[in-house]
Amino acid sequence: MTTQGLEVIDHTVHLTHEWINELARRLEYASHRTSLRLLRVVLHRIRDHLSVDEAAQLSAQLPVMIRGFFFEGWVPKVTPIKERRGEDFVSFIHKQMDQTRDFRGVADITCVFDLLNARISRGEIEDVRARLPEYLRAMWPPP
Repeated sequence: MTTQGLEVIDHTVHLTHEWINELARRLEYASHRTSLRLLRVVLHRIRDHLSVDEAAQLSAQLPVMIRGFFFEGWVPKVTPIKERRGEDFVSFIHKQMDQTRDFRGVADITCVFDLLNARISRGEIEDVRARLPEYLRAMWPPP
C-alpha cells in the first residue's frame, strides 16, 4: 500500500511510464518527453478518425493517464474526420511535432502503431484498423 492509499494512481503512473519507456526505446529517442508528445499526437489523430463508440472501446484498454491524454481536447461532434490522403495524416503529425529534431515521419508513427499492437488486444486493434481509411491501415502494421 502506498503512503497515501491511492494505489490506482500509482499504478497508472507506473503503466504510463512503461508505455513511454517502451516507445522511447522503439523510437531510439533520448527524450521521453518527445516520445510522450508523439504518442499523444498520434493517439489524438487516430481518435479523430473513429466514431464515438470505437474511440470509447479503444480508450478502455489504455492506462488511465494515457486515456486522459487520448480524450484531451476532443470534440466528438466533429469526428470522425474525413482526411483523404496518408500524406495529410503524416503532415498533421509533423506540424504537431514541430521543432522536434528527432521526428522521422512515417517510421516514427509506425513505432507508435507497433506499441499499440503490443499493448492493446489484437481484437481491438483489428476493430480500430478496420474503421480507418485504407491509407492509414496500410501505414499501421497488422497485430
